[in-house]
Amino acid sequence: MILIDAKELDYRSLNNKLREADDDCTLIHCCGQRFIAAGMSDKSITISGVPGNALGAYLNGASIMVQANAQDAVGDTMNAGQIIVHGSIGDAAGYAMRGGKIFVKGDAGYRAGIHMKAYQDKVPVMVIGGAAGSFLGEYQAGGVIIVLGLEAEQKRIVGNFPCTGMHGGKMFLRSDCKHIKFPSQVTPHPAAPDELLEAEPFISEFCSLFGYDKNAVMDAPFTVITPDSKNPYKQMYVAN
Repeated sequence: MILIDAKELDYRSLNNKLREADDDCTLIHCCGQRFIAAGMSDKSITISGVPGNALGAYLNGASIMVQANAQDAVGDTMNAGQIIVHGSIGDAAGYAMRGGKIFVKGDAGYRAGIHMKAYQDKVPVMVIGGAAGSFLGEYQAGGVIIVLGLEAEQKRIVGNFPCTGMHGGKMFLRSDCKHIKFPSQVTPHPAAPDELLEAEPFISEFCSLFGYDKNAVMDAPFTVITPDSKNPYKQMYVAN
């Protein structure tokens, strides 16, 4: 294990040290450095402190574990690997991600999963343990988003305008969603047993990472949201 003190390092110097390291790395005194581990494929990195925007951008197989919160654009355009955050995250997590997994114990800000997409045999997955902000899954084109609401019992599991422009992928919300308004181009429905089987491995992995009882988490109503059409904007451009 290689210990890197990030206190006096800008993001370029910090990433250079990570690339030069020939073993797993632990960063201490991290405080807002952007682009940590951008594009990396063969590292296991533990971060003490709060990383800045675009943590794990273009990640290509590395594993990142954050012991606190993280800022905006976690996993921006990531391709493979995993990011585990033991706190909450900012806005636009998983922007355009096309592979890999993001696990967040706490809440996510606005526009989590925006433009998430699948690519060839890659299916990106994001599991949020708390609540998600407005515009969750905006323009989602592929992949799986799961929101559990475990740390958000006193507030809605998701903010306003979820699934706006969604035209692919699937979303699971641990809620009956009776008070949530969805756009017309998606279909929310109670999760069937076979659909829950699809989400269960990811929920099990989340529970193992953060110390939850999987059976207790699964013993709740789930709502599945899928798009009605591959082209939700057709009605805007084609006369009926």
